[in-house]
Amino acid sequence: MLMIQFLMNDQLISYDMERPDLTVLDYLREHRYLRGTKEGCASGDCGACTAVMVKKGDHGLEYRNFNSCITFLGSLHGKQLITVEHLKDNDRLHPVQQAMVDQHGSQCGFCTPGFVMSLFCLYKTHQTGQITNHKENINEYLSGNLCRCTGYFPIVRAATQSLTNTEPDQFDRSAKTVSKILTNINDQQGETNFYAPKSVGELTRLKNDYPDARLLAGGTDLALEVTQQHKSLQKMIYLGEVQEIGTIHRTETEIEIGATVTLDQLDIELGDHFPELRALLKRFGSRQIRNLGTVGGNIANASPIADITPVLIAMNATCVLESIEGQRKVLLEEYFLGYKQTELLNKEFIRCITLPVPDDNMHLKISKVSKRMDDDISAICLVALISVIDGITSSIRIACGGMAAIPKRAINCEKVFLDRPLQSSVIEQAKAALDQDFQPISDVRASATYRMETAKNLLDRIYIELTDKSPATRVDQL
Repeated sequence: MLMIQFLMNDQLISYDMERPDLTVLDYLREHRYLRGTKEGCASGDCGACTAVMVKKGDHGLEYRNFNSCITFLGSLHGKQLITVEHLKDNDRLHPVQQAMVDQHGSQCGFCTPGFVMSLFCLYKTHQTGQITNHKENINEYLSGNLCRCTGYFPIVRAATQSLTNTEPDQFDRSAKTVSKILTNINDQQGETNFYAPKSVGELTRLKNDYPDARLLAGGTDLALEVTQQHKSLQKMIYLGEVQEIGTIHRTETEIEIGATVTLDQLDIELGDHFPELRALLKRFGSRQIRNLGTVGGNIANASPIADITPVLIAMNATCVLESIEGQRKVLLEEYFLGYKQTELLNKEFIRCITLPVPDDNMHLKISKVSKRMDDDISAICLVALISVIDGITSSIRIACGGMAAIPKRAINCEKVFLDRPLQSSVIEQAKAALDQDFQPISDVRASATYRMETAKNLLDRIYIELTDKSPATRVDQL
């Protein structure tokens, strides 16, 4: 079977992957008896289980906080794992731990290890010079950690204090050694339930030989089948080692997004070009989720309320599917056949998503409406890519999530806009056309009536923002 290898702090761990669905949290608590990492929700919502994963990047070691409760152990192959037990430097607390003590940041203490690990990740990222707005970044790094004692103010003060420390810590001193060890980690593979291919060619062969094996990228949704539905996943193929599907390539005319590009990576590489996409991604779960969750996973999950899919549909994206027989391309708007049903065949996988680079006169408008501003699932996500020349709508694509059993275009609504003046009378007709495009349902997130009325009001927002010199205020909570 496959023996994965990873560093746990400074100890090289070799582990036989007899159970492919073993989570990092269960490994820590039940196999290593490291119980500082807590289980709160087992669904990636509360952050009590936060640990830090370190991997080699283009510019040195990269630190990423993640939810260990919904991360499978195999995802650690070739990486370093750091938990709260590893932060102390001999008898000296790490600066983030000391700051929590100084600022009285711990109350009942249950959530404290998770907060400390998110602060540690912020601390290491700050050392690289990537942090420019301390307040904004503190809030972002802590957004995935919940304190039930409502002790946020002292925790934020602790974060601020820790960022004033500029001295190297023990992880800086061991960085070269860690990097060398990670470079030299190799696979030992035989008959197994867990595979970690290194190339697309190897991946296609494995998916052909084991068509029922579950594909694991970030696993932020797949793991819920284990932690929430108590399923046993017998065979997995891990995609994280296939470099060809983990990058973004941009030309003057096309953007190619690899299937395993993470949401955080998408923000870093495309956020400056598409500010509204960046704003959406900041509300896409917590930072822990965005560090692992992937674009391909968001599509493959086929959820009608996935936030990335309506954006990509509005941008006229194509899904490149691959198997041992070759590649085929499917327009993303045609990829979804019904609720949780897609064009993807049993022996195929998503290789990448391609989309044309929008013209300079095109405007990308994204509106996510949810009960909470942060870390919440959409009731509705409406996206429009629109071009207005001399007051006339020359092109428009509108896609919605949460309005049907699949992410779907508003074809009839688009027809009302096209080649007509962008004015209030046209907007009213476009609103009426939405009744032909969608028949939303009522559920725990919103009623059908609310969804339809909100979608119509979001057309007003697009009109206001494109015709009024002062942009509309964005408040997207229910």
